[in-house]
Amino acid sequence: MTEQSSFLLPTSKRLRIHDLVKAPENTPYAQKKKHAWDARDPALVYQTPEVTADGSICQAATIILRTKGCHWWWSSGCTFCGYFNDTRDDVTSADLHAQWEAAKKKLDQFSEVDMVKVYTSGSLLEDREIPLDFQETVLRDCHTFQKELIIESRCEQLTKEKLSWAVSHNPNFTVAIGLEAYDDEVLRFHVNKGFTTASWHRAVENLRAYGLRVKTYLMFKPPFMSEADALYHSVSWITSVAPLSDEISINPMNVQNGTVIDRLYRNGDYHPPWLWSLVEMIHLSHSALQQNNTKTRIIVHPTAGGKLRGSHNCGQCDAEVVAAIERYAVSASLEEFSGLTCECKHRWSMEIELERKMPLPLGISKHRRTSKIDKLRSP
Repeated sequence: MTEQSSFLLPTSKRLRIHDLVKAPENTPYAQKKKHAWDARDPALVYQTPEVTADGSICQAATIILRTKGCHWWWSSGCTFCGYFNDTRDDVTSADLHAQWEAAKKKLDQFSEVDMVKVYTSGSLLEDREIPLDFQETVLRDCHTFQKELIIESRCEQLTKEKLSWAVSHNPNFTVAIGLEAYDDEVLRFHVNKGFTTASWHRAVENLRAYGLRVKTYLMFKPPFMSEADALYHSVSWITSVAPLSDEISINPMNVQNGTVIDRLYRNGDYHPPWLWSLVEMIHLSHSALQQNNTKTRIIVHPTAGGKLRGSHNCGQCDAEVVAAIERYAVSASLEEFSGLTCECKHRWSMEIELERKMPLPLGISKHRRTSKIDKLRSP
């Protein structure tokens, strides 16, 4: 009798369908690996150049905490998100406080940074994920140290009651919302986000009522979308949400282990975006916002840029293009792309043109620099 068939026995403990189909997250190997991590150590702590609310260039600390993860994942989950890979089910408030102290120690009590980004593989203000006392510690410490704070949240946490409590501990911080797409059809069928654009509007209205800044995340090339459609839609989404956002961060799709898009990728039904598409998107959206006299900052950081599972070109020009895109996120100058070219840009251009003439749902993009066997083995 197989392990799976034993789930159907009347005498066995009933399991949720979620527990059965979320493989490989629920495999013994994955669980063993997740619980091998020390719950008192943060997942990642590092520094990067950033831009403050007043436009000054600064150093920012990014702290990724190891938490229980996102409550939406527990019941369903977004098609692209693999942050559950960095979580532990048994993390306590004491563990989180230990992680926070370890991060502050590594960063010399934030002495060399002006901004602190706190990511929890979910929502910091979600009581089901993060103990209330730890939420208070993060808010209060960053206010005490006078550091610009950025946290992430889904829309449903951003109620007036919750924000009223939050600003009592820190009256000035930024909330980054993973909207992903300004299109309810894409949110439902491509992303499985679990909320609508109307929810985002309500959240933004509440944030503005308490004088908080809004950072909106948009996804470039979600699953079941061609490269040409992704380019067209992303520019439209940017111009739509810009008037209500202080910053817009475009997240080019990177294929994370154990996700729906991982299965599509391994089956050859999805290919990560071209870096040239990101450059074109930046040019088009930059010009559109200038024409509308909108001063919203556009940020693009290609996670795993240049790698097979991230945005990439032919392999020869990737590092140079990624560097230019990341410089633009700080300088906001199109001069960063001056003289940037490669032979593969013609192939990209032809693919975009053909996809516009033949609007196939999955596009016509092929492997750019690897065999199918190497793609399956790609990290």
